[in-house]
Amino acid sequence: MSRSNKQIIYVNTPSPAIDPSLSMGTFGLRTTSIPEHIPDDKVLVRVHYLSLDPAMRQWLTAKRSFSVGSNLRDRFKVGEWVIAYSGWQEYAILGAKEVQKVVVPEGCRPMDAMTVLGMTGLTAYFGMLHVGAVKPGDTVIVSGAAGATGSVAGQIAKIKGAKRVVGLAGSADKCEFLKNELGFDAAINYKDSDWKKQLKDVTPEYIDVFFDNVGGEILDACLARAARNARFAICGAISQYNAAQPRGPANYMMVISQRVTMKGFIVFDFAKEYPTALRDLGKWLAEGKIKRKEHIIKGGLEAAPQGLPSPKLGT
Repeated sequence: MSRSNKQIIYVNTPSPAIDPSLSMGTFGLRTTSIPEHIPDDKVLVRVHYLSLDPAMRQWLTAKRSFSVGSNLRDRFKVGEWVIAYSGWQEYAILGAKEVQKVVVPEGCRPMDAMTVLGMTGLTAYFGMLHVGAVKPGDTVIVSGAAGATGSVAGQIAKIKGAKRVVGLAGSADKCEFLKNELGFDAAINYKDSDWKKQLKDVTPEYIDVFFDNVGGEILDACLARAARNARFAICGAISQYNAAQPRGPANYMMVISQRVTMKGFIVFDFAKEYPTALRDLGKWLAEGKIKRKEHIIKGGLEAAPQGLPSPKLGT
């Protein structure tokens, strides 16, 4: 008797925001069957967790995106943990290039392969060290700092000797988390009416490195505080993903006057350097220099759309 497999599929283009409803929204729910026979060049994977990342929102409407068999019987054993581009479903039948066995460093755990030792941690690593080129004594600002990528980026800046690391987040609780648990020097709630004044107060020597996950008004405010030869690592623009007409930076002339380098990047650009990055991240994680905190959305597969930015969810 074949087993059933629930899947979340993309059915309607956001207009411009995501509707997380599975009845008349952006996504739909369908049930398929898992074949009785799995070919020798495929492996059947049961999906335990899905990583829900802001970048997925852009994939839904981007005109140009960055998203891109051999015998497997001896390569994988029942019960082993793997990470894969499985799609939103309970089970997936995948080929050799679509699945990767999880190697858990000492002191770490399988879930880390989706967080600090996964795409979000690698994005933070390369964005902060290669694009932002953080160095001792720098003042560093991270937007979206309480998120999976921003939280690691700020901690890497501290590890590398930044003089001051400041996070921007959307609630008082998140700001306390950044300061008290992750070791940020300061945190600003961008929903405060005086957040721009707070930003000025905590950057008396201006901003050397800005790791941006948000864009919009926050990017503009940080451009106004840019130091000479500042490096702006543009990782994301979550404030603009649901906008009908995305807003670009108005303070772009600061790029000229302060000789600012503003560079967008994608983690896949650094694929050849993943082994070195994972060794560093695993070591820092095991030593307690990087702390992690997962946010798990309850409700099974059907709850997956709630993990993406949506005005209906207040994100």
